[in-house]
Amino acid sequence: MLQAYDSSLNKLTLVQQRSPVLKNLMQQLRFGWSTKQGMMVEFAKNLADFAADSGKKHVIVLSSLDFGQWQRIDMTSGSQIYYICSANMDGTDDDCEKLGWKKLHEYNPAQRRWKYLSTLAAGNAMQEDGLPFEDELEDEEDYYPSLPFAALFSCFKAKGLKVTCLLCYCSEGDNIPDAFNLADAACKLLELSPQNFHGELETFPIFPPPSSKQKEHK
Repeated sequence: MLQAYDSSLNKLTLVQQRSPVLKNLMQQLRFGWSTKQGMMVEFAKNLADFAADSGKKHVIVLSSLDFGQWQRIDMTSGSQIYYICSANMDGTDDDCEKLGWKKLHEYNPAQRRWKYLSTLAAGNAMQEDGLPFEDELEDEEDYYPSLPFAALFSCFKAKGLKVTCLLCYCSEGDNIPDAFNLADAACKLLELSPQNFHGELETFPIFPPPSSKQKEHK
């Protein structure tokens, strides 16, 4: 499920994905990495087409990462923002660095899965049936390009759009603070204040959706 909101005042469109691309769990269990990744790439291509057709020049992807995969933990500064950007081949970006964010160490465009994903996004490769299942990925460098944000990054980049992925490691439980942290990071990158959206909340809401418990009481 996708929800789209538009802020004409700020020339900004927000697209929120509220459900996974693959809903059927049994279907997911039957598919290998390449098949699931291929479906995600097709979804990402459609979204990239939408962005390009809408005249967008810069796409910012906000995504959480599994806290269990965090190999280099530095809790001294609290929750950290990591990024990758298409501005440079190595994924770095001067604006992100100036904001004190760290490039995702695991992004390596020369690594086999990132290369394959980029080729697939450009439409120049067939899906490889020999690739292992996602839960069989042992190398951390293989794990990250299997995630949805990687497909989005590759497809927006292949479309010629500038794309920046802002990432935050989250543990299970209440992730609302992490969500606001990512939203705040996006505002900083765009040099916008949440106050800029005052009066547009009905079409561009920046507040958490009702929790499942709240819905149950309705």
